Amino acid sequence: MMNSEWHVSGLVVQARPESFPQLVTALLAIADTEIPAQDQQNGKLVVVMQAACSQGLLEKIESVRNLDGVLAVSLVYHQQDTQGEVTP
Repeated sequence: MMNSEWHVSGLVVQARPESFPQLVTALLAIADTEIPAQDQQNGKLVVVMQAACSQGLLEKIESVRNLDGVLAVSLVYHQQDTQGEVTP
């Protein structure tokens, strides 16, 4: 039997507006991370992250919490899927 997990999460990141340029660069340096929307004036970013396992995803989310300029990280979406085929 061969299974492959896939996890995706959607986050809202509240940050200091003056930290945006460095923060965006730091976020995009995290593997499998996208920023589909941002509002620098109000200090908000929508961040999408993917990982092959739940532990890897949790580590990525925790790394966002520790970036300079981040005030809060809210998980607003998480999906887990197991892909693969079952062999006898």
